[in-house]
Amino acid sequence: MFDLAIQLAFSFLTTAAFAIITNVPKRSLVSCGLTGMLGWIVYWGTGQFGVSNVLATFLGAFTVAIFSHFFSRIKKMPVTIFNIPGIVPLVPGALAYQAVRNLVLGDYVVAVSISVKVLLVAGAIASGLVISEVFNHNIRNFREKKEHF
Repeated sequence: MFDLAIQLAFSFLTTAAFAIITNVPKRSLVSCGLTGMLGWIVYWGTGQFGVSNVLATFLGAFTVAIFSHFFSRIKKMPVTIFNIPGIVPLVPGALAYQAVRNLVLGDYVVAVSISVKVLLVAGAIASGLVISEVFNHNIRNFREKKEHF
């Protein structure tokens, strides 16, 4: 239970701190923190059940995108204000560092292996955001056509 509290607190703080660095409006800081926290908890929780890192990242990014749309409607602000800071906890920075470190040390096989993992995780983040946007666009079009008739 303590581990969950630590995950919640630090994912919220990480996202909110990045939102401050990127100069998001003050009234959206808590929503940005919640977006990143929810995405991280989905990532972390699915990882605890043995789901692969790539699928967990995809689900976390999808969650970030869903809640970004939700908060953008509530706050009447662009989605990117919530998307960009919300994705920060999911970015594979440590893996990218390890890939470059192994490349510099001359361990090319390990460097390529880790680089492939980094690319897969980055692709999962992009896919989660895009698929959420497609779903949101389809739902919006369905509502507009329903109101039109």
